[in-house]
Amino acid sequence: MEIIITGFILDLILGDPQGYPHPVRYIGSLISLVEKKLYRENKKIHQLIAGVFLVLLVVGITYLLTYCIIRLAYYIHPAAGFVASVILAYTVLATKCLDAEARKVYDKLVAKDLEGGRRALSFIVSRDTADLSEAELVRGTVETVAENISDGIIAPLFYLFVGGVPIAMAYKAINTLDSMVGYRNDRYEYFGKTAAYLDDLVNYIPARLSVLLISIAAIIKGKGGIKAFKIAVRDGKNHKSPNSGYPEAAVAGALGIQLGGTNKYFGKEIYKPTIGNLKEPLVKEHITATIKLMYLASITGIILFSVINFLLGVL
Repeated sequence: MEIIITGFILDLILGDPQGYPHPVRYIGSLISLVEKKLYRENKKIHQLIAGVFLVLLVVGITYLLTYCIIRLAYYIHPAAGFVASVILAYTVLATKCLDAEARKVYDKLVAKDLEGGRRALSFIVSRDTADLSEAELVRGTVETVAENISDGIIAPLFYLFVGGVPIAMAYKAINTLDSMVGYRNDRYEYFGKTAAYLDDLVNYIPARLSVLLISIAAIIKGKGGIKAFKIAVRDGKNHKSPNSGYPEAAVAGALGIQLGGTNKYFGKEIYKPTIGNLKEPLVKEHITATIKLMYLASITGIILFSVINFLLGVL
């Protein structure tokens, strides 16, 4: 548990420094390399099988390399093993990075620089941002932070707790695979299907755990904790992802806002069911409110896992 807590604190301090040799970047390069070797414009079943091999190779290599690095470090010296484990644990978390990226949009809106806000948001979402209004920029930022409370923080913490650093890094490999090939388009409909389904599977528990943690965070913050939970139960399924809607709905309930609606992807408008109740219009302050919920939910998660770890040690 010391490794997890130290890694979490390190993430809060350092975030994701520019130029840092982040493991996810190497995972992304590995995915691109294996994809070039396996992808072929052929029968659907062949693409499906190739996609299975892609997932097995990338996740397997990621797990084994992480395991070997840590074992080698411990072989050299226990202190080296601890340091290696903490550094790798830190890299699977994205708390400060999420804060930093969301605040870039917020700062541009404070400066009344809509064009700058659109550009800042374009780095963290896949939707078209060129024509977004201020309210739409706020919605995109809040949705991204809310979704990544689960994907970028709670899920890695959960897998660090359940299986240690190698399992958590394997989770990041699955998450990265989904972000790179898990699309329903002509190229990846079958090749990326395994990656997309596996990502849905490994995020099932963390997404729902995030609802509990966000609701507790809302209570601590003096917001609508009960409302957050109720809206998550009611609207969590209003999303194309079986998981992402739950943390988004919890945040929407806590802040009394409505998320979802029409987005544009590659010039094509796509409507998503709304999440939450439209109690108040979206304003830039909802970005900072979501960031505060993110930090409180993360700290609550660390405390919860620490308590469980203590109880398991006693029993």
